[in-house]
Amino acid sequence: MRQAKTGWKWAIALFSLLLTFLIWRQGLQESFERPSVAPKISLMQTEMAVSATSSLPETIQDVFLGSAPQKKLYQALSVIPLEQIEDRQRLLLAVLEESENEQELILKNGFNDKNFETVRSYILDRQEGKELNTFPDFDEIELDPLLYQVSCSALGFSDQKCINQKYNSRCAIRLLISQLLPFFTSFIGVVLLIRYALIFLRKKNTPWPEVIAPPLSLIDMVLLISGGFVVIGEVVFPALIVPTTDLLFNNLASPLKESLRVFIGYCSMTIGPLFIIRYQLMGVVSSGVDGGWLQWKIKPIKEGLFKSISGWLMVMPLVLLVGWLMNEIIGDQGGSNPLLELVLGSDEFIPLLFLLITTVVLAPVFEELVFRGILLPVLVSKVGKISGVLFSALIFALAHLSIGELPPLFVLGIGLGLMRLSSGRLFPCALMHSLWNGVTFISLLLVA
Repeated sequence: MRQAKTGWKWAIALFSLLLTFLIWRQGLQESFERPSVAPKISLMQTEMAVSATSSLPETIQDVFLGSAPQKKLYQALSVIPLEQIEDRQRLLLAVLEESENEQELILKNGFNDKNFETVRSYILDRQEGKELNTFPDFDEIELDPLLYQVSCSALGFSDQKCINQKYNSRCAIRLLISQLLPFFTSFIGVVLLIRYALIFLRKKNTPWPEVIAPPLSLIDMVLLISGGFVVIGEVVFPALIVPTTDLLFNNLASPLKESLRVFIGYCSMTIGPLFIIRYQLMGVVSSGVDGGWLQWKIKPIKEGLFKSISGWLMVMPLVLLVGWLMNEIIGDQGGSNPLLELVLGSDEFIPLLFLLITTVVLAPVFEELVFRGILLPVLVSKVGKISGVLFSALIFALAHLSIGELPPLFVLGIGLGLMRLSSGRLFPCALMHSLWNGVTFISLLLVA
């Protein structure tokens, strides 16, 4: 009877593994076709730099804004094909264009937005030699401050009329934070890495706790990751639940509808793996150690918080370095996580709140439970610490189905794995993961 049960486990595991290979291959291939958010973020940062120019002293403008940000903005917009460019970007490009012939070509088609059409008419009137004595005040025309500023200035009106200094000051602050935050965190992280390297070389490092692994087999891990996380979590349950939620929320506005879809879809993804973990742990004898098989060990909280912050700081420069090297060697690989696009495109509190809960709470807790709570300890007990950390990090990176983010996620997975082994706890891993996602979320909001 036991042999028959083991045979069924092998058959299900192999079938799940085959499906996982096909699903991940298709997902990674599709990620090549997904556009990267990097150009969009870069364009937003350039727009912020143009706005911030009037608020920063000239002595530091080259350092934080670069040289001629308005020219860079024009160059970034000019490479977008006219059939793909958005109306706002097309109007912005036309305003920045110095050639009247090119302006006419860009403005050949009108705009559905009456406010954009008003600016278009002013530009065309100027080309015809008409004298422009007035331009609508900022509260009389619905344009964002940057578009109003460059349009007003290009038509020859004074800075006093065109520039919204309060908005530009906020842009300057946001731009400074978005640039200084990764710089300072990476600097502190490098210092901590050097410190720990010296401690390791001098052999004064504190011995790592014993790894407590549940008595599960590699076949159990295949069933958990392939069967639970991939087949049930990424395919079956979302396919059943997401269409239902789409029908329920069909009448909602777009940002809220998308954020609810992500939130409910992610919640449904956790059901299969969590059920399998519960079933597997119910079949083994209690560990009899503090924290149980999962080793959450939330207390002492201060120690866990300190470890998570230091781990995040140390992994930050390594992840940024790998991302930079990939861009330098291969270029923009595309395939960004669709969540990033949603965050950049949402400007309402409720949709952002759902996205925040998903990325900063649900994802870290669930993924750490699966990858560092169960998978990593079992792999370490079977193949050793180094191989266990590397394999779990690779599976963690592949599971995100984003070819462009795979190398940085692999490095992040290694950092989270080392945190799990060095601390002997799962709680700091979840905090470190949450901190990483949270800072990424805030960084996107700063430029959005």
